[in-house]
Amino acid sequence: MPTLALLVLLLLVLVCLLSVGALGCAVYRHPALSQPLMVALAGAALLVAVVAIAAAR
Repeated sequence: MPTLALLVLLLLVLVCLLSVGALGCAVYRHPALSQPLMVALAGAALLVAVVAIAAAR
């Protein structure tokens, strides 16, 4: 993979991790939304899917 593609992939991973953290924080502050662990796991699954799709290209 070219260096630019690796950099884009790294930035994508960082953005997804920040999204997972934001989801977990939001649910932790407002427990009525859902259980924090399930939201964080769903976000992590989304991260895995995005990285898999990006790596397949």
